[in-house]
Amino acid sequence: MPGDKNYAFVLAPLVLTFELATAWSQTSGEPESVDIRSGSATLHAVLWRPPGRGPVPAILLNHGSGRTREELQRLGPYERNAETLGPVFARHGYVFLYLYRRGVGPSTDQGANAVELMNREFAAHGQKARDAMQLQLLAGREMADALAALAFLRACPYVDPGDVALVGHSFGGSLTVLMAEREPNLRAVVVFSAAGYSFDRSSELRARLVAAVGNIVAPVFFIHAENDYSLSSGKVLDARLGQIGKPHRLKIYPPFGDTADEGHDFLHLGVNIWEPDVFAFLDENMRR
Repeated sequence: MPGDKNYAFVLAPLVLTFELATAWSQTSGEPESVDIRSGSATLHAVLWRPPGRGPVPAILLNHGSGRTREELQRLGPYERNAETLGPVFARHGYVFLYLYRRGVGPSTDQGANAVELMNREFAAHGQKARDAMQLQLLAGREMADALAALAFLRACPYVDPGDVALVGHSFGGSLTVLMAEREPNLRAVVVFSAAGYSFDRSSELRARLVAAVGNIVAPVFFIHAENDYSLSSGKVLDARLGQIGKPHRLKIYPPFGDTADEGHDFLHLGVNIWEPDVFAFLDENMRR
């Protein structure tokens, strides 16, 4: 983006380094372009922050699995989603990091995205292979990329590293649940439309997420629009947290738009509807 600041962050085994091209204390009101190293990949991200020097609470957004060429034409680019969400979180006083994982948006040059890899497996070997690839990506490459972004966020000098939350959508909702299982110091977790329609089709993914959610320490808020592809993930995972007495919330909003695609994209299309609830939840758990 014109006028963006540029930063680089490298995550290597046992070593964290980052280079700042501009003093972090300066605030222009514009999003900052960030490069994050994850293994051999250099991933691009965009960061919004509220005015002031901090430290302030921060949010990492885990987006979906990417889009096919047809979906990009029909639903639009991920960059549009980042531009929708970033200013909203900054306005509420949160640093907001939108990482483009491999194959998505500005990180397209870092390999195929997750949906392309899963589609290839389905075409070559069928549903079981596709489901296995999904779990492999969630536990491997996609997790590594998201953890690199989380480390970057916690290292920002204007972020309180003990006051960080995750927000995830669709495939990124599954990724967020699995990240939260292994990150006990998170303050809150918000999951929109978790697992898309995969939760109903993959018994392996369903079992893995049910097991993971039971190990999450932070409060979790599951969100769907009623005309989402499926409501099963939110209902099942929220019920599991209720069974074991952990803090949780589930809200199913009225149908949004005219299609399941629009209902599934409630995170980006229905901001003014979910905004009061989500920020009440985040403020309650992060501003103590």
